This record gives sequence, structure tokens and C-alpha cells, in this order.
Amino acid sequence: MMSEVAAGAWQAVRCRVLVPTLQLAVYICVAMSLMLFVERLYMALVVAGLSLLRRRRRHDDDDLEANHRPMVLVQIPMFNEKQVYRLSIGAACGMTWPSDKLMIQVLDDSTDSTIREMVEVECSRWAGKGVSIRYENRRNRSGYKAGAMREGLRKPYARDCEFVAIFDADFQPDADFLLRTVPLLLADPAVALVQARWRFVNADECLLTRIQEMSLDYHFRVEQEVGSACHSFFGFNGTAGVWRLRALEDAGGWKERTTVEDMDLAVRATLRGWRFVYAGHVAVRNELPSTLRAYRYQQPRWSCGPANLFRKMFREVLASGRVSPWKKLHLLYGFFFVRKVVAHLVTFCFYCVVIPACVLAGGDVRLPKYVALYVPAAITLLNAACTPRSWHLLIFWILFENVMSMQRSKATVIGLLEASRANEWVVTEKLGAKTTTTARKKTSGVHVHVAEILLGACLLYCAVYDIAYGRDSFYIYLLLQSAAAFIVGFGYVGTTSSPP
Repeated sequence: MMSEVAAGAWQAVRCRVLVPTLQLAVYICVAMSLMLFVERLYMALVVAGLSLLRRRRRHDDDDLEANHRPMVLVQIPMFNEKQVYRLSIGAACGMTWPSDKLMIQVLDDSTDSTIREMVEVECSRWAGKGVSIRYENRRNRSGYKAGAMREGLRKPYARDCEFVAIFDADFQPDADFLLRTVPLLLADPAVALVQARWRFVNADECLLTRIQEMSLDYHFRVEQEVGSACHSFFGFNGTAGVWRLRALEDAGGWKERTTVEDMDLAVRATLRGWRFVYAGHVAVRNELPSTLRAYRYQQPRWSCGPANLFRKMFREVLASGRVSPWKKLHLLYGFFFVRKVVAHLVTFCFYCVVIPACVLAGGDVRLPKYVALYVPAAITLLNAACTPRSWHLLIFWILFENVMSMQRSKATVIGLLEASRANEWVVTEKLGAKTTTTARKKTSGVHVHVAEILLGACLLYCAVYDIAYGRDSFYIYLLLQSAAAFIVGFGYVGTTSSPP
């Protein structure tokens, strides 16, 4: 008798609460998926139109006479960068520009005294060759990277500079970088920023780096290209770019209120009426995180920061009088809401929560197959179009991105709510291109990530349930996704440094 009552109560809760709630979640995820698809399709059409209407403009620097070359400051912020500091300093010092018009500034926030000494010695070595280079080390890391660059701009020798080029410690510009970017700033006084593309020196190192290459190629070849061509706004990538110092100061300078100080500066400069240029024909070499540990630290920061900035600047963007309604729509809806919020939430909620839950609910919840299958397939193909050499890795890319969406979604919510960890800053570990084949080995599975393992276990249970009771063959996807979660959970992704 008690069992019958309990069964009846469960059925009532299931029919009146759980099923309607799950159906609502399906409709919300369908709406978000369609928003993401329309945004991806719009950008694809714009890029296709640009390629049909005109060839990519190639900027010629030969008409820039030597006496017109302005004073340029090059900032290289770094923190305990033992493996890569020589590469970045050497590349910056090797750029072609009049020696009396170029100042290299190494902003070393290293806490390791041995590394500080090594970086300072390297700066002294280049100074001995006649390069104008300054080594700057702070007593504290107030403001992190933003604080270091802000302090660097306050130095007396930096006040005479008209432009500032910024390179992270693992970025290696070609010798002609300034010759190909500065003319774009000189040609139009309303341009505040020239952003170059990234080229990855270790993309072929492992599956993790190949997957990252696919995502970042889409970001640069599509998102940045469309932002530059149609809206004259895109997020500054924090490195491989040249700023007009007057525009940087007019926007309020560097602020550390979020973990995406670069994006923050770009939005503020846009609201002041400045325009940006994306120089996709200029590529700067850099290193992708090849260890899962480094990647797991980087991605939440890249997800939390934009969401937090969206929260902070929503009203300011709406109230801006210097920005057109079209650019406001692009900024708030396309750039922030769809790409920085919806993209993360729908990936995790739909493919790792709602679809498995629908399997457990049997046929009581209507799940449109066109959204569960065709829409994500179309989005995936649009994303992968920029990296044809990795098309055979599409399935691995989808499964891995779905697993990582759990961390990204968590970080996005933290940023939107401005929780206690919203401004947590962890520097991405860099192993150095020279150590790629000599000082790295495949992971041994010693790093265990409990959240991913639990996700894998839940997905595996849903797969087994679908095999036993299901009718739509979702178990094929669930088994693959479960395997991907276990692989990530036990750390069998990427490389790791060899023990010393």
C-alpha cells in the first residue's frame, strides 16, 4: 500500500513538475541554439561576401618615409616566464624600426628571484648591442598585467611615444611587424588599435593544440574580420596589437576591474568614438597551451571575464551617445550575449544536461531532432571551415568542447553574478617552443578531475538506460561523450613537462 502511494506521488511530481520543467528547458535551449546558429550564419555570409567583393586588402608600407616614423614603445609583460622570455625579447629587439624611435620595455612581475635575474641579464645583453631596452620590476603585482602596463606607461621615457605595441611573453613578432601595422594608424587618426592575427608554433604538438587551433582560427578569421569590416569593433586580444597612446589615455587607461583588461579597454575606447582595424594579413607567432592543466586555468578566465564585463558595462553601452544603435546591437547582443554567454551555457546545458535528462524521461518530453542534430552540425561545420586541415578531427573537437563547456559555463555564471572568484587571475603556463620535442612527454594520467569524471559517469548511466529503454539511439552520442569526459577527467589530454 505504501509503495503504491509513493509511486503515485512520484508520478504526480514527474508529470506536473519534472516533465514541464524539462520541456521548458528544451525550449530555452532550442532558442539559444537558434540564436547561436543565426549569429554564425550571419558572420559566414559576411566573410563570404567580403571574399567575393574584394580581395583582402594588402597594405604597402613602402610609402612610409623614414622621417615619418613615430616613436613606438614595445611592452612585454611577463610573470615567471623561464621558458619563453628569451624568445619574446629577442623577437621584439629584432624588429625593423629606427633605433632612436623604438623603446623596448620588459615589464617583469616575476616573484622568482632567479628568473628576475635571468630576464634582467637578457635585457642588459640586448642593451649592450645598442638596443633601447628597459627592464622594469615591481615590488608587488597590484593590478596584475593591467597594473604592470599602466605603471610602464608612467615612466618618463614612455611619455614621448605615440604608439605602444604589446606582446605577451610567448609572442614573437616578425621583423616587419611595425612596418606593416603602424602605417594603418598613421593613415587614419580615428583608428585607435591595429590587431594582428595569431600564428601557432606548436599547433601540431598534440590533439589538444590542434583543437585549440580550430577554435582560434575561427575567432580570428571570422569573428575579428566581421567585427572590423562591419562594426569597426572587436575585442582586443591583449597582445599582438598596436595602440595609439592618445586613444588609450582617452579611454581611461588600463583597469584591473575584470580579468579581461584588454577587452575592457577596447569597449571603453569604442564608447569614446575610436575605431579599430584588424590586420589579418599580419601574423604573430605564439604558443598554445599544450597541457590540460594550463588550458583548464586559461578557459575559465576567458569565460568569466567577458561575462563580468558584460554585467559592468551593459548600462554604459546603452547610454553611450557616440555609438550608433547598430554598433550597440552588435556589442551587447552579438559580441557579449550570444558569443560570451549563450555559446557557453547552451553547449553545457543542452548537450550535457538536457539531452541526457530527456533520455531518462522517455517519450514524455518533446526534443526536436533538427535542433539536437542538424543545428549543432551546421554550427560545427561553420566553425571548422577556417581550418580544413583538421576536418578529420571534428568529432573529437565537438566532444572535447562539450566537456570543457562545464568549466566555461560555471565561469560565465560566476562572472555574471560577480561572485567571489570573478577576479581570480592565474597566468597561463608556457613551456616554450624549443621544449616541444625535447622536454615534454605524454600525460601519464596522474591528474584527476572529479567534476569531469562525475559528468562521464552520469552520461554513461544515461547511455545504458537509453540502450535498455530508449527509442532514438541517443546512446551513441552519450557513449562517445561519456568517454570524452572520462579521458579529460583522468588527464589523458595534451602533454606535460618532463620532470627536471
